[in-house]
Amino acid sequence: MQVKAADRTAPTHRSPPERRTRSRRRTPARRWTSRKAQGLAYAAPTAVFVTVFFVLPLLLVGQMSLSDWPLLAGDRGVNAPENYTDAADSTLFWPAVRFTLLYTVIVTVVLLALALLLALLVQEFRPGAGFFRTVYFLPSALGLASASLLFWGLYSPTTGPLSSILESLGLVDDPVSFLGTSTSALLSTVFLIVWKFAGFYMLILLVGLQRIPHEVFEAARMDGASRGQIFRSITLPLLRPSLALCLLLCVTGSLLAFDQFFILTKGGPDNSTVTVVQLIYREAFQRLDLGTAAALSIIVLAVLLLLNALQFRGLRRADES
Repeated sequence: MQVKAADRTAPTHRSPPERRTRSRRRTPARRWTSRKAQGLAYAAPTAVFVTVFFVLPLLLVGQMSLSDWPLLAGDRGVNAPENYTDAADSTLFWPAVRFTLLYTVIVTVVLLALALLLALLVQEFRPGAGFFRTVYFLPSALGLASASLLFWGLYSPTTGPLSSILESLGLVDDPVSFLGTSTSALLSTVFLIVWKFAGFYMLILLVGLQRIPHEVFEAARMDGASRGQIFRSITLPLLRPSLALCLLLCVTGSLLAFDQFFILTKGGPDNSTVTVVQLIYREAFQRLDLGTAAALSIIVLAVLLLLNALQFRGLRRADES
């Protein structure tokens, strides 16, 4: 009886280790599958969002650019490359391109120089530094359309306070029309953009400055380096990633300028402040030609991709050297 009992219990003692060994063999594969499923689940909302709001509209714009597509009539068939030739032959196309490039250069230089100066002024933890950081960054919290409306009221020669202040100080004899000429309209718009975004780019550069170890500056001072030498040889090279990000954002935003000119100047005077995006708006919603507007959009997208690729390539070469 004892032998039979031992025989009956023997298989039951050997089976649990075998099952555990099999489960251990399957565990890595199951874990990899579960992690893959979790990764797909996390990425699915973003993939759906990008597909619905970027890929599909981009494909539709590409189709529009190759078709005769009035705003109120819909697709009338392919007419490629007529939309692209009409866009290039427009009397406002090349003036809009030149003005957009000029505006981009001025805004980028002035904005990044001022943002770097502000970041250098408030990088040290001294009394009042936090207050000035907040003050400089505060205009960035205001929407661009709201800021444009605010400055439109300030620039008004009849109801705006700026012209009255200048007259009371004796600096001018007549009301000043800040938006009356092409040069004054450009400079007034540049002042608005610098006022609004200087604090934002200052914050990006400030983060880059604070990531530079203080030991590097202390070692340079001990070696007798001046402030100018430290700035040229240490600060600027180590700040290159932050400067590249600011340059990328500033150039892209300036080339896509629309709100500020649409609210302040409406493209005037005499169509001298028409940007490329304003030209797209006119073709689509004033001339009711979605085909030509889509062709202009594709051209702008191609130029932006090319500029971004060149910037990334230049940054990579600078890092390798």
